[in-house]
Amino acid sequence: MKTISKTIIKTILSTALIGSVLISSASLTGCGEQKPASKSVYLLLDTSGTYTQELAKAQSIMNYLLATLDSGDSIAIARIDSGSFNEKDIIAKTTFDSRPSTTNNQKRVFKQKVDTFVDNLEKGSFRTDITGGILQAADFVNETQAGEKYVLIFSDLEEELQKGHIRDFPIDMQGIQVVALNVTKLRSDNVDPREFKNRLNHWQERVENGGGNWRVVNDLERLDRMFVQN
Repeated sequence: MKTISKTIIKTILSTALIGSVLISSASLTGCGEQKPASKSVYLLLDTSGTYTQELAKAQSIMNYLLATLDSGDSIAIARIDSGSFNEKDIIAKTTFDSRPSTTNNQKRVFKQKVDTFVDNLEKGSFRTDITGGILQAADFVNETQAGEKYVLIFSDLEEELQKGHIRDFPIDMQGIQVVALNVTKLRSDNVDPREFKNRLNHWQERVENGGGNWRVVNDLERLDRMFVQN
């Protein structure tokens, strides 16, 4: 009986030791896992002409972003102005705090600012300096040093510059995901459908020549496609 008891005790101790090793191994694996890369997102809003009628859709995009982004992520929303792009065109921007309660408050304030802007927008710009907006957006996402960088363009992609403004130069988009959203067709596109395709090809070429990645998401029911890494 004593021999059996010793055998049982040894078995129990051995099992406990193995369990302890497995738990320690799992803990080390968990500690070694990398956190998801932080995201930095800059959403450019076209507020020119009749495109202002599309801004309700932009609010739904913002709501999706606020629900998706988390602590450590950064977000900014700005209007595409007629030219001389600067800080005054940024509607709201923030980097979310590590504390959930603070992050929730930041999201509430952010949403309020954007909703107020859309509600009070009487008329948009007569010109659209998309290039200037992209330059400022690239600066913002690069400064955050986030692991994933996104520039979202909510526009018909028709750039109309003030006389004398020069934008025909390379844009540095290295490591940035550029996503065109809700690219609507213009009246002229109905006359010549090639114009719509040419606009998309033009911006894709500029982004990719600058080292960035390009895609179009027109189905706003599939906004999860925005964050697919190329």
